[in-house]
Amino acid sequence: EPRGAPPCPFSMEHRILIADDDADVRHGAAELLGASGLEVMLASDGEEAICLVRRSIELGRPLHLALVDVHMPPPVDAAPISLDGIDGGLALFSLLRGSRPELPCILWSGEASQGVESWAMREGASAFLRKPVKPLTLREEIQRVLKLHWGAAG
Repeated sequence: EPRGAPPCPFSMEHRILIADDDADVRHGAAELLGASGLEVMLASDGEEAICLVRRSIELGRPLHLALVDVHMPPPVDAAPISLDGIDGGLALFSLLRGSRPELPCILWSGEASQGVESWAMREGASAFLRKPVKPLTLREEIQRVLKLHWGAAG
Protein backbone atom coordinates (compact mmCIF):
# COMPACT_ATOMS: atom_id res chain seq x y z
CA GLU A 1 0.00 0.00 0.00
CA PRO A 2 1.58 3.33 -1.00
CA ARG A 3 2.54 5.68 1.78
CA GLY A 4 -0.23 8.19 2.51
CA ALA A 5 -2.91 6.11 0.78
CA PRO A 6 -6.13 5.62 2.73
CA PRO A 7 -6.34 2.30 4.56
CA CYS A 8 -8.20 -0.59 2.97
CA PRO A 9 -11.93 -0.22 3.51
CA PHE A 10 -13.45 -2.25 6.30
CA SER A 11 -16.05 -4.89 5.74
CA MET A 12 -19.65 -3.94 6.52
CA GLU A 13 -19.65 -7.32 8.23
CA HIS A 14 -17.77 -5.65 11.07
CA ARG A 15 -19.93 -4.01 13.72
CA ILE A 16 -18.38 -1.79 16.34
CA LEU A 17 -19.64 0.01 19.40
CA ILE A 18 -18.51 3.53 20.22
CA ALA A 19 -19.25 4.32 23.87
CA ASP A 20 -18.46 7.93 24.77
CA ASP A 21 -20.43 10.51 26.75
CA ASP A 22 -19.14 13.38 24.58
CA ALA A 23 -21.67 13.63 21.74
CA ASP A 24 -19.28 15.48 19.41
CA VAL A 25 -16.56 12.87 19.84
CA ARG A 26 -19.04 9.99 19.55
CA HIS A 27 -20.66 11.29 16.36
CA GLY A 28 -17.35 12.40 14.81
CA ALA A 29 -15.84 8.94 15.31
CA ALA A 30 -19.02 7.32 14.00
CA GLU A 31 -18.96 9.45 10.86
CA LEU A 32 -15.28 8.67 10.24
CA LEU A 33 -15.58 4.93 10.83
CA GLY A 34 -18.96 4.59 9.12
CA ALA A 35 -17.50 6.24 6.01
CA SER A 36 -14.68 3.67 6.20
CA GLY A 37 -17.21 0.85 5.83
CA LEU A 38 -17.97 -0.18 9.40
CA GLU A 39 -21.42 -0.63 10.89
CA VAL A 40 -21.38 1.61 13.97
CA MET A 41 -23.54 1.52 17.10
CA LEU A 42 -23.44 4.43 19.54
CA ALA A 43 -23.79 4.59 23.31
CA SER A 44 -23.59 7.69 25.50
CA ASP A 45 -22.90 5.79 28.74
CA GLY A 46 -22.04 2.37 30.10
CA GLU A 47 -25.62 1.26 30.64
CA GLU A 48 -26.63 2.06 27.07
CA ALA A 49 -23.50 0.25 25.85
CA ILE A 50 -24.37 -2.93 27.77
CA CYS A 51 -27.93 -2.81 26.39
CA LEU A 52 -26.59 -2.52 22.82
CA VAL A 53 -24.15 -5.40 23.32
CA ARG A 54 -26.96 -7.63 24.66
CA ARG A 55 -29.33 -6.57 21.87
CA SER A 56 -26.74 -7.27 19.16
CA ILE A 57 -26.32 -10.82 20.52
CA GLU A 58 -30.10 -11.36 20.71
CA LEU A 59 -30.38 -10.31 17.06
CA GLY A 60 -27.60 -12.70 16.05
CA ARG A 61 -25.43 -9.75 14.99
CA PRO A 62 -22.72 -9.61 17.68
CA LEU A 63 -20.24 -6.77 17.83
CA HIS A 64 -16.64 -7.17 16.64
CA LEU A 65 -15.04 -4.34 18.64
CA ALA A 66 -15.83 -1.82 21.36
CA LEU A 67 -14.25 1.64 21.48
CA VAL A 68 -14.75 2.81 25.06
CA ASP A 69 -14.13 6.21 26.65
CA VAL A 70 -12.54 5.90 30.10
CA HIS A 71 -14.38 8.83 31.70
CA MET A 72 -18.14 8.34 31.36
CA PRO A 73 -21.10 7.10 33.43
CA PRO A 74 -20.80 3.37 34.24
CA PRO A 75 -23.29 0.55 33.65
CA VAL A 76 -25.76 0.18 36.53
CA ASP A 77 -24.68 -3.38 37.45
CA ALA A 78 -20.94 -2.83 37.12
CA ALA A 79 -18.57 -3.05 40.06
CA PRO A 80 -17.08 0.44 40.53
CA ILE A 81 -13.52 0.93 39.33
CA SER A 82 -11.95 4.26 40.19
CA LEU A 83 -8.34 4.90 39.35
CA ASP A 84 -8.57 8.54 38.26
CA GLY A 85 -11.98 9.64 39.58
CA ILE A 86 -15.04 8.92 37.43
CA ASP A 87 -13.89 5.97 35.39
CA GLY A 88 -17.18 4.40 34.30
CA GLY A 89 -15.55 3.32 31.04
CA LEU A 90 -13.20 1.08 33.04
CA ALA A 91 -16.20 -0.52 34.75
CA LEU A 92 -17.81 -1.08 31.32
CA PHE A 93 -14.57 -2.53 29.98
CA SER A 94 -14.28 -4.88 32.95
CA LEU A 95 -17.90 -6.01 32.52
CA LEU A 96 -17.34 -6.63 28.79
CA ARG A 97 -14.15 -8.61 29.47
CA GLY A 98 -16.08 -10.81 31.89
CA SER A 99 -19.17 -11.36 29.74
CA ARG A 100 -17.67 -11.25 26.21
CA PRO A 101 -13.94 -12.05 26.51
CA GLU A 102 -13.71 -12.55 22.74
CA LEU A 103 -14.77 -8.91 22.11
CA PRO A 104 -11.70 -6.72 21.62
CA CYS A 105 -11.86 -3.37 23.40
CA ILE A 106 -9.95 -0.21 22.64
CA LEU A 107 -9.99 2.32 25.46
CA TRP A 108 -9.44 6.01 24.86
CA SER A 109 -9.16 9.12 26.98
CA GLY A 110 -7.96 12.67 26.94
CA GLU A 111 -7.18 12.72 30.64
CA ALA A 112 -6.30 9.24 31.93
CA SER A 113 -3.07 8.70 33.83
CA GLN A 114 -0.33 6.31 32.81
CA GLY A 115 -1.57 4.09 35.66
CA VAL A 116 -4.99 3.78 34.02
CA GLU A 117 -3.41 2.92 30.68
CA SER A 118 -1.16 0.30 32.32
CA TRP A 119 -4.12 -1.21 34.19
CA ALA A 120 -6.22 -1.40 31.00
CA MET A 121 -3.48 -3.12 29.01
CA ARG A 122 -2.84 -5.62 31.85
CA GLU A 123 -6.57 -6.37 31.97
CA GLY A 124 -6.72 -7.20 28.26
CA ALA A 125 -7.42 -3.99 26.33
CA SER A 126 -6.40 -4.33 22.68
CA ALA A 127 -5.13 -0.75 22.64
CA PHE A 128 -5.22 2.52 24.58
CA LEU A 129 -5.50 5.76 22.61
CA ARG A 130 -5.05 9.30 23.87
CA LYS A 131 -7.50 11.96 22.66
CA PRO A 132 -7.43 13.85 20.49
CA VAL A 133 -6.75 10.95 18.11
CA LYS A 134 -5.86 11.73 14.51
CA PRO A 135 -8.44 10.23 12.11
CA LEU A 136 -5.84 8.13 10.28
CA THR A 137 -4.50 6.79 13.60
CA LEU A 138 -8.00 5.82 14.73
CA ARG A 139 -8.80 4.04 11.45
CA GLU A 140 -5.46 2.22 11.43
CA GLU A 141 -5.78 1.09 15.05
CA ILE A 142 -9.35 -0.16 14.53
CA GLN A 143 -8.24 -1.98 11.38
CA ARG A 144 -5.24 -3.53 13.18
CA VAL A 145 -7.37 -4.81 16.07
CA LEU A 146 -10.14 -6.16 13.81
CA LYS A 147 -7.59 -7.98 11.65
CA LEU A 148 -5.81 -9.38 14.71
CA HIS A 149 -9.02 -10.71 16.27
CA TRP A 150 -11.22 -11.55 13.28
CA GLY A 151 -8.88 -11.95 10.30
CA ALA A 152 -8.76 -9.90 7.11
CA ALA A 153 -11.82 -7.90 6.16
CA GLY A 154 -13.74 -9.60 3.40
